[in-house]
Amino acid sequence: MQTAADAGDAATLLAAVPAGRRVALIDPRFVGHVHALRLGLTDPRFAAATVPGALTAQPEARGALLRALRRTTAAVGAGAPVVAPDTDPAPEDRTVPGRIAVALEAEGTAVKRPELGSLTATVPTDAGARATAESARDGVDDEAVRLRSAVKAHDGFFTTFAISPYSRYIARWCARRGLTPNQVTTASLITALVAAGAAATGTRGGYVAAGILLLVSFVLDCTDGQLARYSLQYSTMGAWLDATFDRAKEYAYYAGLAIGAVRGGDDVWVLALGAMVLQACRHVVDFSFNEANHDAVANTSPTAALSDKLDSVGWTVWARRMIVLPIGERWAMIAVLTALTTPRIVFYALLIGCSLAACYTTAGRLLRSLTRRASRTDRAAQALADLADSGPLAQGVAAVAPGLRGAFTAPAVALLGTLVMIGAALFLPYGSWLTVAAAAVYLLLSGLAVARPLKGALDWLVPPFFRAAEYVTILVLAARSDAPHAVPAAFGLVSAVAYHHYDTVYRIRGGTGAPPQWLVRTIGGHEGRTALVAVLAAVLTHAAGFTTALTALAVAVALVVLVESIRFWVSSSAPAVHDEGELA
Repeated sequence: MQTAADAGDAATLLAAVPAGRRVALIDPRFVGHVHALRLGLTDPRFAAATVPGALTAQPEARGALLRALRRTTAAVGAGAPVVAPDTDPAPEDRTVPGRIAVALEAEGTAVKRPELGSLTATVPTDAGARATAESARDGVDDEAVRLRSAVKAHDGFFTTFAISPYSRYIARWCARRGLTPNQVTTASLITALVAAGAAATGTRGGYVAAGILLLVSFVLDCTDGQLARYSLQYSTMGAWLDATFDRAKEYAYYAGLAIGAVRGGDDVWVLALGAMVLQACRHVVDFSFNEANHDAVANTSPTAALSDKLDSVGWTVWARRMIVLPIGERWAMIAVLTALTTPRIVFYALLIGCSLAACYTTAGRLLRSLTRRASRTDRAAQALADLADSGPLAQGVAAVAPGLRGAFTAPAVALLGTLVMIGAALFLPYGSWLTVAAAAVYLLLSGLAVARPLKGALDWLVPPFFRAAEYVTILVLAARSDAPHAVPAAFGLVSAVAYHHYDTVYRIRGGTGAPPQWLVRTIGGHEGRTALVAVLAAVLTHAAGFTTALTALAVAVALVVLVESIRFWVSSSAPAVHDEGELA
């Protein structure tokens, strides 16, 4: 820390700091909480940020900061206003850091102004104001606010009332011992994998241990995010690990339960794969709808207005959060049922609960879409096209086919293709070449569905239809096959493909766009993989080779997708995306 005599001296001192470092400019009269400064000066997600009396700049905003400081040095020294003469700047904008923040924004550099809530951050101009500010500061427990702010806003009922009241203290314990969120995330994954191993024993003691360990894993899963918010240790890698490991933990646990059930004489692999397919399709409905409406304008949906009205009534908020069966409620149900019942009952409960949740959320999204008067943007259309995961075959059809017109044409065509594909897999004789013909029809309809930009009211349904067609086809063909262990092999294939689809979502959310086209082409796109599995079922009818082929395909897809994904996220400069904590 260095003290500058005036604004000109501050510019000289800042210019001497090595280019790769963050810098901060703080008014010496500042009065406030340490956590207010922490929020304003240490959050790595923003190039520039300010609280009253303090300003920070990351390396990428250093140049703009110095230019703004040098431009205003003479004016500040002469007592001239930095803002336009006809404006009345807020008190915090009359300090040097405040003036520089205004100048940065005028130049086009975004400056984050974090919400401080009950925290104090001010620059008093006289003894009376200073006494008032110090009294306000001393009247609020800085650490209590920091702990409360570590809890994610708008969480589920189980997480809010059964986990967060104590997990925040675990987060603080981790912070004081120098542990990072990524380390806690990894510990959560390892715990869940041990839980899956315990479930795979197929014994009652193993099931009880698995249920307990799964809850411990979830506590750690909550703790990593709370630690990130408590210590402001946000990172791109952390966001990716947190999201990816959640899926890995859940699917590994499903596999462990299925293995344990087989050891007990009950083959539930079809139920395990069905639960995974249903959960993945639920998620893509959420992702696709959110991306379609991420930057929609002129939202006048009466359904959205009704939802906001319901949220103003206390009990309905929690009821609606529980109905959708978020991860906290879902894992609690899985853990308790694992310890007390059988894997088959666990999967039945999952399928029923997730089906009801899917019906509720999808119905609400349909009503919002049909009653919304909004214009979809090019960005939204591109996001939906990326989520569709169309391979070279569907893209080829789209390139030569005329765009289908009509507000609901794209989802209708995608639904028709999905019904044709799933219907053939279900009702045609297993191994029939007619199923391959149905796959060709699905391929054609898939290309037609994406031949025009997906800007219609219900076009966000196109990616979920494609996911359902691919995942369910793999599930049905593997289940109908007489090949031994075909369903576990299919479980591995769907897991690999689902990872690719989740990875696509996380990249779009991070603002870096979808995975590269060469990756999509290499793994065939949804239509190519679906057609390939249909061909394999026809060629390898009633042969163990079908299991081998599914396993080889799963390994190939997983290797290509994981290697490229890890390379991207390790080297990516994408901004971290985290849910905010409760307002202090």
